[in-house]
Amino acid sequence: MFTGIVQTKATVVSISGDDSFKTICLSVGREHLERLTIGASIAINGCCLTVTKFETQMNDVVGQVYFDVIDESLQKTNLGKLRQGSLVNFERSVTFGTEIGGHIVSGHIHATAKVIKSESHGSNWIMTLELSPKWMKYVLHKGFVSVNGCSLTVGDVTESTFNLHLIPETMNITNLGEYVPGDEINIEVDQQTYTTVQTVERYLKSINKNLPV
Repeated sequence: MFTGIVQTKATVVSISGDDSFKTICLSVGREHLERLTIGASIAINGCCLTVTKFETQMNDVVGQVYFDVIDESLQKTNLGKLRQGSLVNFERSVTFGTEIGGHIVSGHIHATAKVIKSESHGSNWIMTLELSPKWMKYVLHKGFVSVNGCSLTVGDVTESTFNLHLIPETMNITNLGEYVPGDEINIEVDQQTYTTVQTVERYLKSINKNLPV
């Protein structure tokens, strides 16, 4: 479980494997690997991955951490498009007593959205994303959505797109500034919104079945 508050950006050092299975090695500040254990969960671009190996040297300011990524994750997220040198969002899992500054995020990506527009307006940054109608029904104005693991508030919504209004801090801490029109970005819809919409749809469907013809 995660909060959607990205802690830092990590850099892809190496990628090995094929389209069905890859091992990704990331370089990240050593302080973000403190008290880490094999098997721990870390959200990378919002996708929950399991640590398989990590390395920190006494005098190094950075360490390296390794993850195995299976075909399901490679196909449904943007992790399959990573290259050496790519920047990814990095968040350690929630621990007891953690402040929940964003919203509860599972790290299970539902879909990818296409970046339609990404531009700055003074100190503000506006990003427009296009998402499949299958998932747009869970994206509501002023609701929550996880975008590459960032807990963000939804702006204007249309049938197929939604806007995000980003502050300088978000652009500095995360990799969202790296994305240009045409790029794909990971989306996890808010679980409470998902549950509410699903419940209402099932209820309406059951009513319609019982209406006289």
